Amino acid sequence: MLVELRLAQPDERPGITLLTGGVSSSIFRVQLKAGDYCVKQCLPKLKVQKDWYAPVERVFAEAAWLQTAAAIVPRQVPTVFGIDHLRGAFVMEYLPPEQYRNWKIELLAGRIDSEHGRLIGEVLGKLHAATALDSALATSFAHDANFYALRLESYLVESARVHGDLAPRLMALVDTTLSHKLALVHGDVSPKNMLLSPAGIVLLDAETAWYGDPAFDLAFLLNHLLLKAAHRPLLAARYLATFKAITTSYRAYVAWEALATFERRAARLLPGLLLARIDGKSPVEYLDNPARERVRAAARGLILAPPSILDEIPSALAAMLGWG
Repeated sequence: MLVELRLAQPDERPGITLLTGGVSSSIFRVQLKAGDYCVKQCLPKLKVQKDWYAPVERVFAEAAWLQTAAAIVPRQVPTVFGIDHLRGAFVMEYLPPEQYRNWKIELLAGRIDSEHGRLIGEVLGKLHAATALDSALATSFAHDANFYALRLESYLVESARVHGDLAPRLMALVDTTLSHKLALVHGDVSPKNMLLSPAGIVLLDAETAWYGDPAFDLAFLLNHLLLKAAHRPLLAARYLATFKAITTSYRAYVAWEALATFERRAARLLPGLLLARIDGKSPVEYLDNPARERVRAAARGLILAPPSILDEIPSALAAMLGWG
């Protein structure tokens, strides 16, 4: 593949290392004379406890998202060097961990800087604003089946199976999300897919790229700050300050619809995603059982009494979970 893409010489013997961390793909570091590259190939069955299948063609959606994003925020995504449609893989820039720190690791370690939240809110806002109401992109990224399998069925629909009394509300969130085709959505905007570098935030892992509702990206990201606050309640104020920094910087870019309309969808979706990280197919791994029970109860309460603005959610959770 590397020879066909003109990245390696025919007689070259590359060094290949399997990288760890993902549940949905095989990712390799390839060391060549010309430099290091990263090769990614998607798996048909994700590496989680529950059965979770997704189309392998999502690898091409990711490569296309990275190429599209590079035209908008070139320093905030890795460069794509080639795509192999036959093998279902693509080659991108390798980002050494000595220079690029994983934001999830930093947050879990208590190294919390709200400036990082401001930066990612800005990057996400720029990406959504630049791709909003674009019919060509809507056609190119019409990956509804992929997004449904990876994000809606596995998170919200699975949670509806577990919580039958909430099923109508959770399925309404699914329907609302699917019916809004407004901008190019990354679909997995989580701290594990962000690297901190001298150039700012670098976004990775866009397998779930889809032209749809940008409210999903924002709610998905903010959910991770709430979960980490539940994990380390003594640091909750700092996680919530980062939550606030994200929303403040992001709001400045919402021009494709009324801000209140957009925010209402994001605010109603967020509690559903919070519950989904407890009872969906990809439960968060760092919460202990007592914390899971508390988050489950709080998320249920917010689904039953849905907020209209994002700022209501941190204060409501702080009251319910006893964050100082």
